[in-house]
Amino acid sequence: MPTLCRDCLHRMEELPVRCPHCGRRRLVSHAELFALGVAHVDCDAFFASVEKRDRPELRARPVIVGGGHRGVVSAACYLARTRGVRSAMPMFKALAACPDAVVLRPDFAKYVAASRQIRGLMEALCPLVQPLSIDEAVLDLRGTEALHNAPAAAVLARFALAVEREVGVTVSIGLAPNRLLAKLAVERNKPRGFAVLGADAPALLAGEPVTVLPGVGPALARRLTERGFVTLGQLQGLSPREAATRLGEDGPALVARARGEDSRPVNPDRDTKSISAETTFNTDLSRMEELEEPLWPLCEKLARRLKEKGFAAGGVVLKLKTARFAQRTRNLRLPSPTVIPDTLFAAARSLLAREADGTAFRLIGVGAQPLQPLAEADRGDLADPDAPRRAARWAAMEKLRARFGEAAVRPGRSLGRGGTG
Repeated sequence: MPTLCRDCLHRMEELPVRCPHCGRRRLVSHAELFALGVAHVDCDAFFASVEKRDRPELRARPVIVGGGHRGVVSAACYLARTRGVRSAMPMFKALAACPDAVVLRPDFAKYVAASRQIRGLMEALCPLVQPLSIDEAVLDLRGTEALHNAPAAAVLARFALAVEREVGVTVSIGLAPNRLLAKLAVERNKPRGFAVLGADAPALLAGEPVTVLPGVGPALARRLTERGFVTLGQLQGLSPREAATRLGEDGPALVARARGEDSRPVNPDRDTKSISAETTFNTDLSRMEELEEPLWPLCEKLARRLKEKGFAAGGVVLKLKTARFAQRTRNLRLPSPTVIPDTLFAAARSLLAREADGTAFRLIGVGAQPLQPLAEADRGDLADPDAPRRAARWAAMEKLRARFGEAAVRPGRSLGRGGTG
């Protein structure tokens, strides 16, 4: 059985208890280990790991990264997870489950810097690197064995050691023949894991619940359960015709995924779909004037993020979350692309006015979708001939802020309720 020591990278054709070269036990073994080349890399509890890296005194403590008492968990270290803390959990529930946790505010600049370091190490391995989020990506190393003089498995193990040494965090790796199986593999052996799924995947996954498939959420899982499908094995046995009859037009694709089939390529040029900004309130807000106040700084933040990424907003998305955690999303297409906060704010405010019906909200967000090229933004037309002038005024204001600080120039609207902007 092909085997690799993840510490010294020694390759062997049997599975010993310890590596005969270095004596360690971190071995990965699989019949196709040295033949597979699609990998899913996922950083382990990324935000919390970066914080523990920079604060060694916290390494033995449960750490939660997130907002205040009314915020949500952005990340939790594995010690906190053993107490029941999960990402996106309301902070009050997380602290009830783990009252001795150290809670830290997110430091996104620090996380982005670490993410870029890891991305650079990935891109040195192969050109086909598709980022999926700040802390995970999928790579296609097929055809690179001659370049590295090693199979993909050994290259990935070496990469994981380099991340630990140079960045100070750990990663888990899933190796497989396609993206779906690589994703399922990486979830099987975290943290600091290395798992492989190949031709044996259908049999290994047959007993797993349908919810392990990405995209099968609670609602779809309930519908499948009502039809008698609880495990992936129960789906795997359906023919395309049976799948369509019993599960609808998406049934055949779902059955193919249950078998581990996936034809998606690794695409390093994957388009960004949307850009957004949001905030959670310290207390629930229900009145229009209260909800409107945080909307303006979010529109400023959104405008900056759009310009940084080279996009303009072709439409505006308003996101609200009620006190009971029910989410509302409303969309408005813009007459022409923009990166001007005033224009974003006006559109978002019109959407907000329809939702401010006395409902208590705990979160508000604003996003841009669809995205358009930045070069098409705020050119001015008959509907809005003043757009270029407003865009130039905003750009000049941003330059002054960059030079003299955020408080150097402030629109009246940013001073709170009653401002005229």
